[in-house]
Amino acid sequence: MDWAQTYRTLERAMETSACRERELRLPLGDGELRGDLTLPAQPRGVVLFAHGSGSSRFSLRNRRVAALLVEGGLASLLFDLLTPAEAERDRNDAHLRFDLPLLTGRLVAAIDGWGQRPELTALPLGLFGASTGAATALAAAALRPAMVRAVVSRGGRPDLARPMLGRVRCPTLLIVGDRDPEVLSLNRQAARLLSCPHELRLIAGASHLFEEGDTLDQVALLARQWFLRNLPPSPG
Repeated sequence: MDWAQTYRTLERAMETSACRERELRLPLGDGELRGDLTLPAQPRGVVLFAHGSGSSRFSLRNRRVAALLVEGGLASLLFDLLTPAEAERDRNDAHLRFDLPLLTGRLVAAIDGWGQRPELTALPLGLFGASTGAATALAAAALRPAMVRAVVSRGGRPDLARPMLGRVRCPTLLIVGDRDPEVLSLNRQAARLLSCPHELRLIAGASHLFEEGDTLDQVALLARQWFLRNLPPSPG
């Protein structure tokens, strides 16, 4: 699949719609976290992305999923959990990408920052986590149960958040490729620890990165249905 061409096609589609795009920045010590927010004309809710190992808000896979969520009436917030300086160091030693307490704290800070914006806080919030980002999303959902209303995991490692899984209260969807047996086994184990409403869905013919055919689109459509079903309508 030509990911660059796919991304350009989706970007053109978004430019011709009624979407508004803006960059968000969250001050953090001597640095800042950056995010790209896309708001459709009448958003049903917002989905904050927790990226996987070594990924960022520029991930073509997550941007593809985000565009299909926006097409369905959901706002997307692609947010970096590392500052630019930290991301540069992580590219060299791959250390911070596995620091779950650090990344969870950053995601919680982003959630709290979202809740402080009067023009946005009325939108119900969902989290989409990919790979190790799924553990971050689930841990943050456990820590902010009143704010996070739904979670979707794509090819995730929810087992990395094992101590927090029993505290997750919102509906959770685990999506795994049926050609990813190790991660599938880990998701089945994690699902048994969840006490919230949850489902485990398999994508036929998909491996860990969902690179085969339209498997990533299938992920996006399942995620969209899950969020539209479980994010409550905004008041008024």
